[in-house]
Amino acid sequence: MYQPFPINVFVSVLTAILVLWAIPWKIYAVWIAVKNDHKKWFVALLLLNTLGILEIYYIFKIVNKSWAEVKVDFHHGWTLFKNTIRMKKSIE
Repeated sequence: MYQPFPINVFVSVLTAILVLWAIPWKIYAVWIAVKNDHKKWFVALLLLNTLGILEIYYIFKIVNKSWAEVKVDFHHGWTLFKNTIRMKKSIE
């Protein structure tokens, strides 16, 4: 059967968008759980894939982070990531 816009392309694009949305939230939430010694939350956040919903709940409701704190932490993490990439490129 002919499909002008194959469903596989749509599913692939949607999956990529969801993964790019969920990964930073998961990394940040797991990092906070480790930092605060929340072992049960660490396991739950690490094992459950909720597309960022559980992670966002943990960050804003359980740990009581403000949006300003989250933005600062994300910016700091992104800067460290970019600097690491630059250092690796300069070594090569």
